[in-house]
Amino acid sequence: MSVADFEIINLKSGIIPQASELWHSGWHDAHAAILPDDLTSQRTLDSFAERLHKYADMTRVAVQDGVVLGLCIILRDEINQMYVSPQGRGTGLAAALLRDGEQKILANGHATGWLACAIGNRRAARFYEKCDWVNTRTEVLRFETQTGDYPLEIWRFEKHLN
Repeated sequence: MSVADFEIINLKSGIIPQASELWHSGWHDAHAAILPDDLTSQRTLDSFAERLHKYADMTRVAVQDGVVLGLCIILRDEINQMYVSPQGRGTGLAAALLRDGEQKILANGHATGWLACAIGNRRAARFYEKCDWVNTRTEVLRFETQTGDYPLEIWRFEKHLN
């Protein structure tokens, strides 16, 4: 697969189940070993589906032949979530999806974007740095869960987009 083999589109309701599965498996692949068990246990397939319904208008997906290979949720000036399937890794898809998110942040009127990266997720951190994002600090964010907000210390990455 190459970059030319997929397209990035707005999330459609018919592909939410498939996108939820990708997000669920990607989250657990990246985070289950480095985040607290009480948070990991709340990251169910249903929880991802609920959040995708909530953020459908702000979600972009990379698809190839009807298969969701990646997703990116953009909230105002933030790349809120980004996941790429194992078969999409190493193809340029992640960089294209991130650039698409950066363009959405600019279109939202923001010159600087930011994203949270789980402390210890070195693969993601290296990718963001390769794409010219800078790890500016650690901070505590409150992440939504089915039982309420969950405080978690993260690495905050930023990028000037102009």
